[in-house]
Amino acid sequence: MKFAAFWNKLIARLPTPHFLQTWQWAQVKARYGWQPIYLLWDDAQCRVLSNPSPEHHEAWRDEQKIQAAALVLKKSVISGGMAARLSLLYCPKGPNLDWENAPLRKRVLHDLERFARQQGGIFMKLDPDVVLASGLPGTENETPNPGGESVLTEFRQRGWQFSAEQIQFRNTVLLDVSLSEEEMLARMKQKTRYNLRLAAKKGVNVRLGTPADWPMLYKMYAETSVRDGFVIRDEGYYQTVWKMFQPPNAHLSPEIPLAEPLIAEVEGEAVAAVFLFAFAGRAYYVYGMSREAHREKMPNYLLQWHAMQWAKAHGCQVYDLWGAPDVFSESDPLWGVFRFKEGLGGQVVQTMGAWDYIPNPLWYTLYTRIMPTVLNWMRARGKIKTQRQVEA
Repeated sequence: MKFAAFWNKLIARLPTPHFLQTWQWAQVKARYGWQPIYLLWDDAQCRVLSNPSPEHHEAWRDEQKIQAAALVLKKSVISGGMAARLSLLYCPKGPNLDWENAPLRKRVLHDLERFARQQGGIFMKLDPDVVLASGLPGTENETPNPGGESVLTEFRQRGWQFSAEQIQFRNTVLLDVSLSEEEMLARMKQKTRYNLRLAAKKGVNVRLGTPADWPMLYKMYAETSVRDGFVIRDEGYYQTVWKMFQPPNAHLSPEIPLAEPLIAEVEGEAVAAVFLFAFAGRAYYVYGMSREAHREKMPNYLLQWHAMQWAKAHGCQVYDLWGAPDVFSESDPLWGVFRFKEGLGGQVVQTMGAWDYIPNPLWYTLYTRIMPTVLNWMRARGKIKTQRQVEA
């Protein structure tokens, strides 16, 4: 078995799989300056695989004995002088383990802390999907998760800090797509159902996209970013992501990650689209884009209905709508998007967010003071570049 297939099969079996833990995502990040490192825990030890190859086969041949796994992305900060060994370490949506298993959790965190020190880490960032509560905050439907609070307490006791740099959304909205279509429709708010049916009545059609659509999709995404004021990457990055997660010709299974676009059209003109990912029984709405044309026909409502059907057809039980406000009030920038997602019948899930282990407090302080300025400069340049692409 090749390492890619082994790794994806392994993390799909473990308790908290995510498409950002997959071999495919590691390869995307490897093309943009990050070194993927794979960590495996069995009942006896932690194994670290920097460049998995056939000679490492013994380290991962008995997949059933492995209790936890982590994809760690490493980026060197400076390539010379006294800071030559400094690096940034990020474990996206991981590590993957049973977080309620306190002895295993303690061992995994201890090994990651030691690994961070050995790698010259300025920080080790984790943002696992450890649930703190479900349901809309401040309502009778909010249900705290005592297990998540126990994990949070342990992070604090070990000296981890809540990160000012949250790479992924801390909260999200999940839809149960294991229900029948009638049940999924009944779960929606009345206005959402009305708009969905209006879109179909007004001639909106939804089709599956192909690689030939990627240039058009990026242009639409760029238009959306300029209109709504968020920053995106260059076209090459998204082409890399979409290509890496293209479905293979072989029969698909939950252990094979994939991504496909759905495109809403009016009289053959693309007016909105979503790029969906699926892995280990969960679908994700990661990239969404739209144009001003035909917005009164409500294409996004019909698009999301087809996305639910797509998720269900690919064996997913959950559809992750990818992002909810940090503060559930109208003051939050995501409030309008959240109300749209809420109308689809989803449930809010609050997670612990990203936490940093800090082996070197001095360098961490310098990094966290300097990087916001650098990132703001890069975002400003990115917005200008995207604006020029849209106007070209």
